[in-house]
Amino acid sequence: MIEKKLKELGIDLPNPPTPAGSYVPAIRTGNLLFISGQIPMKDGKVIFMGKVSENNLETAQKSAKMCAINILAQIKRELGSLDSVSKIVRLSGFVNSTPEFSQQPKVINAASDLFFEIFGERGKHARIAVGVASLPLNSMTEIDAIIEFSM
Repeated sequence: MIEKKLKELGIDLPNPPTPAGSYVPAIRTGNLLFISGQIPMKDGKVIFMGKVSENNLETAQKSAKMCAINILAQIKRELGSLDSVSKIVRLSGFVNSTPEFSQQPKVINAASDLFFEIFGERGKHARIAVGVASLPLNSMTEIDAIIEFSM
């Protein structure tokens, strides 16, 4: 059912990115799945890099959406099916922004909106969106997630 929704939205899940450090991409405990921070990677390359400012807000939103797509890819790798998701519990969004930029919530909304669109009520979640001085591999955004699932 979720796979059909992704097709309707024109989203093809990539191979989930491999960690860029000494950690695992996901951890299960009970019925919770913790997804490590995902950056906007595609085919092994960061596709949105640099500082976010008022001048590139739309690009930063595309970056956040790519992070969300990579979260979905990690969920599917771990659970086998996105239909197992019973709730998107929380997102933590980090934006590599200039000191004067204060629209981090607008950037991370692109990820939140995608989860709402795909999962409906199950996609509504708690969230933080913060600006940071830098992110790994100079990516524009990084988002991690806590997912509730049933099997």
